[in-house]
Amino acid sequence: MSSSIRITKPHEIVERALELSTTDGCVVIADEGSTANLRWAGNALTTNGVTRGRTLTVIATVDGKEGTASGVVSRSAVTADDLEPLVRAAEAAARGAGPAEDAQPLVTGTPASPDFTDAPAETSSAVFSDFAPALGEAFARAREGGRELYGFANHELVSTYVGTSTGLRLRHDQPKGTLELNAKSPDRQRSAWAGRSTRDFKDVDPTVLDAELAVRLGWAERKIDLPAGRYETLLPPTAVADLLIYQMWSAAARDAVEGRTVFSKPGGGTRLGEKLSGLPLSLRSDPNAPGLESAPFVIAHSSGDDASVFDNGLPVPATEWIADGHLNRLTTTRHSAGLTGMQLSPGFGNLILDAGGEKSLEEMVAGTERGLLLTCLWYIREVDPATLLLTGLTRDGVYLVENGQVVGEVNNFRFNESPVDLLSRASEAGRTEKTLPREWSDWFTRAAMPALRIPDFNMSSVSKGV
Repeated sequence: MSSSIRITKPHEIVERALELSTTDGCVVIADEGSTANLRWAGNALTTNGVTRGRTLTVIATVDGKEGTASGVVSRSAVTADDLEPLVRAAEAAARGAGPAEDAQPLVTGTPASPDFTDAPAETSSAVFSDFAPALGEAFARAREGGRELYGFANHELVSTYVGTSTGLRLRHDQPKGTLELNAKSPDRQRSAWAGRSTRDFKDVDPTVLDAELAVRLGWAERKIDLPAGRYETLLPPTAVADLLIYQMWSAAARDAVEGRTVFSKPGGGTRLGEKLSGLPLSLRSDPNAPGLESAPFVIAHSSGDDASVFDNGLPVPATEWIADGHLNRLTTTRHSAGLTGMQLSPGFGNLILDAGGEKSLEEMVAGTERGLLLTCLWYIREVDPATLLLTGLTRDGVYLVENGQVVGEVNNFRFNESPVDLLSRASEAGRTEKTLPREWSDWFTRAAMPALRIPDFNMSSVSKGV
């Protein structure tokens, strides 16, 4: 019997790779993933399927007179017969590298996960057992209403196993579900979008989304042209999430200390403790947040400004990044925390903004004398890291509100704004709710945000997009 038959389970693969290691330290990460999806167009299903896969990452560390070097190699579809070449490749990479700047002793002392030796969790088409019939009902309603539905539902479940030469044996199961629904008029001149994030598709109803989109398509029957300029604007939770996720991706402590980000203080130092908003905003991450659960320990496949392979297995606590409107934390690894003298604050797996608001987006619309209501943002890109100036486009519906009522759809715009500056100018926040960040949904889905009212959102030019 060959070794590839004897050793097939993820925890066995991890253990065997650690046994094969000959360097001073070793971290092995096995990601076992499965995905189920549905896609539809023109009120009819087009494709569906289920996929499975495995990726193995080996991190070898080698101690030397000048410091510790690391080598990282990742490969997909790994079997037991592939293990020794993979481990040797990581070791060769470590021996050929110079000392790693972020080198730290590998983590010890984290209690083992009780399910480390269990089989990986898997998704299947059964995850859509309640959702699919409701989708069929949404198709029927859309046909009756003279609109066409396009979109997809995707569910992914990844079981990650982390083993180290220092004795860590950790495991985390991460579900990730996304629903995106577009409604279009038959002539394709009107389009509206809605999206949801979910762990299991038990809390999303496509008929509810279709009803929401039908209202928006009705708003779009009246077209109003507006010029570029600054407008009072209601940013829905999805747009707020896209902007603040990018802000957090730019919140590495070391970059701020070195004067390279919006969180750097002119003349030296950082803006920690500075008041960023007049609203009592709390921006936080919590691995145990209900419905937004994420890994309670560091999983780092590579090193960067806000992550270090040496920190694998380090506990991730709940962290308040902005507290009562003040900048409270910046992301750090053990290495960058030591360099900057800041508290250790590992990266985040979810993001929650709360300002104590009670109003729904609809109630905020009702309280608007004249302004714009956005659907979502798209194609967000950085213009200036020093101010975190971002540019991007509106998409799938920008609506004019007058005297508390939506009176029609206006043209799309290109915007130029910094999320940090937006927080300082926000005049109202609604109630916090789970949302799907449309722009970053391939990378980050676990967010809860309120709608924000911005008195003077900068629509820098008119866009011809739908």
